[in-house]
Amino acid sequence: MPIKADYHIHSYFSGDSNAPMEQMVQTAIQKGLSHLCFTEHMDFNFPYQSFDKPDMFVVNTDSYLYELLTLKEKYRSQIELHFGIELGMQPSVLRENLIYSRSYEFDFIIASSHLCNGRDPYYPDFYEGRSEEEAYREYFTSILESIKSFHNFDVYGHLDYVVRYGPNKDKNYSYEAYKDILDAILMHLIENEKGIEINTGGLSKGLQDVHPCTSILKRYRELGGEIITIGSDSHSPENLGAHFDKAAEILTACDFKYYCIFTNRVAEYFRL
Repeated sequence: MPIKADYHIHSYFSGDSNAPMEQMVQTAIQKGLSHLCFTEHMDFNFPYQSFDKPDMFVVNTDSYLYELLTLKEKYRSQIELHFGIELGMQPSVLRENLIYSRSYEFDFIIASSHLCNGRDPYYPDFYEGRSEEEAYREYFTSILESIKSFHNFDVYGHLDYVVRYGPNKDKNYSYEAYKDILDAILMHLIENEKGIEINTGGLSKGLQDVHPCTSILKRYRELGGEIITIGSDSHSPENLGAHFDKAAEILTACDFKYYCIFTNRVAEYFRL
């Protein structure tokens, strides 16, 4: 496996995971990974459903960091562990995100859109009363608005996350249908020295392609994009490093020669 760094994972410090952090570390070692970055969820002002755990996407950062540092020391000769966060983007929480992202010495910050204008694309009502294309376009437009307003992040995560939950998922989805807005997103990221991730979680959930789709990755490279991290988006040990061989094939086909890891918010490049 040419990719040895999983830079998007969650443990039981994220409300949608039950995986003990140490079990994630031990499994990563068994799978031959050399670098692991925990990116627990921090989504301020999330519109929880009645059946959700209270504040399930608000991480107890001090507890998270304490356990991570303990494991970092314990396994220092076997794997490098990094302190990351996945920040949920919404226009209404820009101040909260800015204060929080400056309050800790993170190695790595992923910006992600789990919501679109206060609504969760996970639920069917996000798509009701309009076409799938209209829903996807609203989602991408919200990303462009977010990255124009907030800059304290390193990569944008699972750029086309919305297709995981659309009525037809990625069956009818293509970069070309949204080229105008997607190109604007990619160019803004590149101009501001921000990267994107290749997120293999979509493959684990039955999609045909990674996030973002291969055509977007190819376009990012054509426009001059170079900063790219790899993440399984794993919430359980068995999915750590899942589909990384496929990710390496896709990156090579898109003319990437390297992938990145981040330490102290500084990118380091590893040859594929």
